[in-house]
Amino acid sequence: MTKRLIGQGGMTRRGLLKSGMAMTAAGLVLPAGMTMAQAEPKKGGTLRIGFNSGSTVDNYDPGVWDTNFVQVFAQARHNYLTEIAADGSLVGEVAESWEASPDAMIWTLKIRSGITFHSGGTVTAEDVIASINYHRGPESTSAAKPIVDPIVEMKSDGPNTVIVTLSGGNADFPYLMSDYHLPIMPAKDGKIDPTSSDGCGPYKVDSFEPGVNAVLSKHQGYWKTDRGHFDGLLLLALPDPVARQNALLTGEVDVINQLDLTTVSMMSRNSSIRVVSVTGNQHFCFPMDTRAAPFNDNNVRLALKHALDRQEMVDKILYGYGAVGNDNPIGPTQQYYAADLPVNSYDPDKAKFHLGKAGLTSLDVSLWVAEAGFTGATDSGSLYAERAKAAGINITVERAPNDGYWSNVWMQKPWVASYWGGRATCDWMFSTAYAAGAPWNESYWDNERFNTLLLQGRSELDDAKRAEIYHEMQAIVSNEGGVVIPMFASFVMGVSNAVATPDVVGANWDLDGFRAVERWWFA
Repeated sequence: MTKRLIGQGGMTRRGLLKSGMAMTAAGLVLPAGMTMAQAEPKKGGTLRIGFNSGSTVDNYDPGVWDTNFVQVFAQARHNYLTEIAADGSLVGEVAESWEASPDAMIWTLKIRSGITFHSGGTVTAEDVIASINYHRGPESTSAAKPIVDPIVEMKSDGPNTVIVTLSGGNADFPYLMSDYHLPIMPAKDGKIDPTSSDGCGPYKVDSFEPGVNAVLSKHQGYWKTDRGHFDGLLLLALPDPVARQNALLTGEVDVINQLDLTTVSMMSRNSSIRVVSVTGNQHFCFPMDTRAAPFNDNNVRLALKHALDRQEMVDKILYGYGAVGNDNPIGPTQQYYAADLPVNSYDPDKAKFHLGKAGLTSLDVSLWVAEAGFTGATDSGSLYAERAKAAGINITVERAPNDGYWSNVWMQKPWVASYWGGRATCDWMFSTAYAAGAPWNESYWDNERFNTLLLQGRSELDDAKRAEIYHEMQAIVSNEGGVVIPMFASFVMGVSNAVATPDVVGANWDLDGFRAVERWWFA
């Protein structure tokens, strides 16, 4: 079997297929779940986090989670089969270890003993099977359905072993099981209750008011004795960036995500707080409905891709906390990142050329934005509109309310603001947001060649061939896709000095891979 590096942790393919061991940045191999030696974290206190998101339609159903608020809320309540460590490597969580058949079609997962749910029951193979099966099947509307659709069969071999058979080889399968939609929940009669708050994570729910707050307390039976340091959590939905920042400055919260970058320099001068910034694959974007005119014409899409100044957006919207994007969701930290693709740079003449090929001399379109879409979306829309004028493109920026944005605007209006935290692998990102028919294919894009390559890349075990496949896929997305991706944005957080963070903070998602509630502690 061909070896290759997987993730940022440096694990070979053989190591990934054979166990749940993790390779740290320092090159030391540690059992899954262990960390490098560091100062003993302090226990106790209530961590208060202010989020840029949160909606009145938020709920406990893992198939529909879509905002930072519910994602961190989920990580607080639940454990998953695997976890993306802060250094980007893969470690076991509910799954203590895993082993694949030579063709990576059959996976044997060993379930860790002694993990208990908040309700008191012990996690078994049956709970794992029911939790994953909830997202499977023709009737499923789960956002994780594309991830689990390749599963042909799941069966138990005793209380602590799960055997998974896939329709095709997938060397990335253990990574996919870390998806935040796939928590392990208690089963009854072979099914989970998607309205239940019960989990096996570090905290249990005391109260939850959607769109407002969630209050949690420590799960005393939590199996990770070196995690879950707080006595309780208070998660607050604060979508207004000024209100979120003021809450941190006045001591009403201890942490805020998506710091208003216009105030970073001022915040940095405050001795009671610090700015934590990490660079990953998060990107801000403008998906368009490729089923609807004029976005169903790729020449119109190309015209729009050449009608914005990407570097200007990085400088003025991100204040340098990011990098130029190229309408491709695979970022520079990904293993198969295609760094040599020509950039869709700002070029009004080229934009006019593509409008002409579409039979147009000018274009009038509306772009719906809200700060819930991403911080700076409104100003980004304005910059876009200003630069597009030189190409004969008139963009009307429609400001939408933050509340309900993800249910009433995103994937409802023809062209909107959106953001992605990225995914750990190319296949995962493409399968989630670009595959034909995927629930979160926000541009409703359907490209036959791309879809064919997606299946080939997933099952290809030769590393060089896989690199070629993903390079071509990135080129197709950049040149023909329905999403304008002007910039990759760092995760920038405001943190009280009362809160201690590990030496390495995860960059796979916001707030330390959504796990700040488990990994951080009070200084």
